[in-house]
Amino acid sequence: MTKYIKSLFLAALIGFTACSDDFLTVQPTSSQEAGGPATEGAILSNLGATYQILLFDSYADFQFNSVPLMSDLRSDDIYKGGGDAGDQAALYRLSQFSLESNDVPTGLWNIYYSGLSRANNAIIACENAVDVDEDKLAQYKAEAHFLRAYYVHWLWKFWGNIPYFEADLDEPYMARQYTADEVYAELIEDLNIATAEGALPMNTTSANDGRATRAAAMMLKARVVMYQKDAGKYAEVMADMQTIVSEGGYSLPDYAGMWARTGEFGGGSIFEANHLPEGKDWGAAWTGFGTNLPRFISPNELNGDDLLSGADYYVGGWGFGPVRPELISIFEIGDKRLAGSINQFAKGTYTERFQDTGYFMAKYAAREDYDDAPYTPDLNFENNVRIFRYAETLLNIAELEVVHGVAAGAKSAQSALDDVRSRAGLGSVAADTDNIKLERRREFVGEGVRFWDIVRWGDTAVLTEDIPEFSSTRTWADYMKYLPIPQSEIDKTEGEFKLVQNEGYN
Repeated sequence: MTKYIKSLFLAALIGFTACSDDFLTVQPTSSQEAGGPATEGAILSNLGATYQILLFDSYADFQFNSVPLMSDLRSDDIYKGGGDAGDQAALYRLSQFSLESNDVPTGLWNIYYSGLSRANNAIIACENAVDVDEDKLAQYKAEAHFLRAYYVHWLWKFWGNIPYFEADLDEPYMARQYTADEVYAELIEDLNIATAEGALPMNTTSANDGRATRAAAMMLKARVVMYQKDAGKYAEVMADMQTIVSEGGYSLPDYAGMWARTGEFGGGSIFEANHLPEGKDWGAAWTGFGTNLPRFISPNELNGDDLLSGADYYVGGWGFGPVRPELISIFEIGDKRLAGSINQFAKGTYTERFQDTGYFMAKYAAREDYDDAPYTPDLNFENNVRIFRYAETLLNIAELEVVHGVAAGAKSAQSALDDVRSRAGLGSVAADTDNIKLERRREFVGEGVRFWDIVRWGDTAVLTEDIPEFSSTRTWADYMKYLPIPQSEIDKTEGEFKLVQNEGYN
């Protein structure tokens, strides 16, 4: 489905073409000299290039480094899977907490630093705008600050102490390494701009699906503040969540239906990446609109329609990310989210691979005709990645009130939890800490949320395990919250800009 955002991308390509980006280099578009006057067209060109980074994370700089997958691999929800332990070996070591600095998957590092660079371009263009309507300019500026915060927040969560920059860099074109707390402060500055009243709409019209909204910025702020455990801002976040409930116009549509093509940009979706089945190729990871994630996580050589849950429109893939069998037991009888989140295919209908459990992630699974275009099918599925959903708004309210003691407002913790459970076909349970945590796990299976929740709650004991049957033996230590900074990036720096490796790694 073609949306407004694709038009913005195409406008961007007139002035911006990139097959790779040096993450410490800020490049203006061809229609704008660095630091010079910027027309509305130049601003939109830079903004479109910034949005485009949303479409690169499944084949991130030629690596299979999808954010939901790389997040969930460190959780207790899935295994690595694939051909064997050596198939995408860095992802296996990621899942086992055994990465070293010379084998870190760098796809996300590279694309999100490119996102930072592109967002800087858009912000600089806004600061040098000429003859641009003030309301439009405020919106463009808020979008750019939101996108910069979104990309940087992933670098911050994965690596913590990272290089950060907001302007052109002088020779030797290196940026100072910030502490994780310093990065957090920069994120809050960006998010305060993006969430300012009147800068962005609370929701979008169908013509603008895919663009940032104030609700999306509020959701990002909630994730950042709650991950930082910044109690001083919990009341602000609660107020934001209540505003989304009262003013956003969002809802809780059918759970399984949300993940189909017809569910794109539905009432329960606050922000999502608009994938289309076109443009990517093995040698062109920095172009196009499609995603590889569905092929990556679907059962290998699927040769029949015998899905035990009843649907018959899935197709095969590479067998990565099998769901742990114990995850099935967290769902209550009658919970509609089980079938919407996890597929089980009959034995013999697919080729069993490494760490096979018989269960596969359903939300972004490969589906018939979702790669129906004359491009490389493996890289060009059109499954939109849902980044922020209204259910998270409600569960944030529940957690903030019950776990953190914040006064709720109009929507109470019990009411919020009941809303989420009612949509799942379940009755009310007490809004206590255990039930709220469990509800988040059920709601967000396969969406890259679970690991970050475990870390911020301090529930990391569940990450230490010895499961020979599924080749998973790992021991958690607190320093593993961050990945090692890639040695290749450390080697590029020198002098006062020399990157310091994260604590606990060589």
